[in-house]
Amino acid sequence: MFKDLKFRTLITAVIVGVCLLFLLPTLLPEIPEELKAFLPKEKIKLGLDLQGGMNLVLEVETDKALDGVAERTLNDLKEAMIAAKIRFRDLEKTKDATISLELANKESVDAFEKLVHDSYPDFEEKPSEVNDERTKVVLKIKDKVAAHMKKAAVEQSLETIRNRIDQYGVSEPEIIPQGDDRIMIQLPGIKDPRRAVNLIGRTALLEFKLVDDDNSLEEALKGNVPPGDVVLYGSAGPGASEGAERVKAPYLLKAKTLLTGAAIQKAEVQIGDRYGQPHVSITLNSQGAKDFDRITGDNIGKKLAIVLDDSVYSAPVIKDRISGGSAQITGRFTDEEARDLAIVLRAGALPAPVKILEQVTIGPSLGQDSIEKGILSVLIGFTFVVLFMVVYYKWSGLVANMALFLNVILTLGTLALFKATLTLPGLAGIVLTIGMAVDANVLIFERTREEIRGGKTPRAAVEAGYGRAFLTILDTHVTTLIAALFLFQFGTGPVKGFAVTLTIGLVFSIFTAVFVTRIIFDYFIWNKKIKAISI
Repeated sequence: MFKDLKFRTLITAVIVGVCLLFLLPTLLPEIPEELKAFLPKEKIKLGLDLQGGMNLVLEVETDKALDGVAERTLNDLKEAMIAAKIRFRDLEKTKDATISLELANKESVDAFEKLVHDSYPDFEEKPSEVNDERTKVVLKIKDKVAAHMKKAAVEQSLETIRNRIDQYGVSEPEIIPQGDDRIMIQLPGIKDPRRAVNLIGRTALLEFKLVDDDNSLEEALKGNVPPGDVVLYGSAGPGASEGAERVKAPYLLKAKTLLTGAAIQKAEVQIGDRYGQPHVSITLNSQGAKDFDRITGDNIGKKLAIVLDDSVYSAPVIKDRISGGSAQITGRFTDEEARDLAIVLRAGALPAPVKILEQVTIGPSLGQDSIEKGILSVLIGFTFVVLFMVVYYKWSGLVANMALFLNVILTLGTLALFKATLTLPGLAGIVLTIGMAVDANVLIFERTREEIRGGKTPRAAVEAGYGRAFLTILDTHVTTLIAALFLFQFGTGPVKGFAVTLTIGLVFSIFTAVFVTRIIFDYFIWNKKIKAISI
């Protein structure tokens, strides 16, 4: 079937046509309107080293996610023990996400163990210290549960960061987990790295807490913080972009969180009617709206602080019950700050803080310089190979050069088809592929020359040249392909970029050097009945 010249030509035309179709958006400066409906819209994506941008490696502090679980459990446990009339004291969260407390007597110990067993199955009791009067108990998250929580924290962080970046508007970001607790982020073409880092790394934990007006803020600032309270600070003054420093204002708040940002359904920027200042309007989901209605109804006349990442944004007085699940976060925001706040609230809070381990910013000028030098290296390599083939193999060299040109087109078209990213090492992979492709034709041509010197006809010489050189070509390409696949599997970043273009190029190298050039030789030998080959 493959000896049918027309059928082989049709296969080649279809493959080349598909690759050209996906490559056209990259080649054309602007797609004509009449062709937009028929052509793909995706161009070849360029890596950071070609178009500039930022590369971040973040570490998710999973231990702090466990601390947060322990902190919330401590507050719930306190209320549950009071409701169950269990006598205790010195209830506190200690290091390694553990909770310690002292129980008054044997009855309290039994009641406490039943409460933990029924209501807190993720926790286990560590060996307790017992004396004649009191029993010290330590609660610890079970090892399997802790491992699952850490894994879930990384997965949720990755998804939350992805949502923030999508809403920020970065095109073609790469967000990849690395190891157990790290995330690699590549943001091509980013214009404001500082703002992007702030947006990505912000925990964005929104909490509603009551202001404690019954105790003295001055005494709390001296270190006498009442039990169950916490001192937090809010910023006052113009936005950072206006050039003035913010002034920190202290607040004495109840430690108990009445509502969190998990209840937010929608967050958007709005402009105030009186002074034209932007604020963030939030809409709560159905359960959040019910809770907010109850909280405001039970605390009329009190101040409700809106806290984001332990910073108080506002603390308005609750004048009436607020139904409908709507609220506003006000402050002296700039437009940019308000937009970023709305983004992080919509995307949700990170389950744990993230730490920047590596931050590399590549300027667009360096990227453009890389593009020009990379393309220049490809053109120089291609030109020298083309000249050598024409000088040494004459008209047969032109056939090899045409196959070489097709190889580059097919490789780039496949990159566009699979939405792969072209990097500077990727360009190096293309240059190497050019050498591999022409090497296959050299093997075929040398073998064909030997057959012609032996007195064989052009048809028999071509048949023997392709047949006997094929196994050698296949062997060299397969061994290189295996190496490329291992580079792709175990490499990262630039190494993967090199492996991708090398792998694609090797596959098309066999196709163009063996399949396509054979079509041309067979056409002239079978149809044109040539008596000699220019080789």
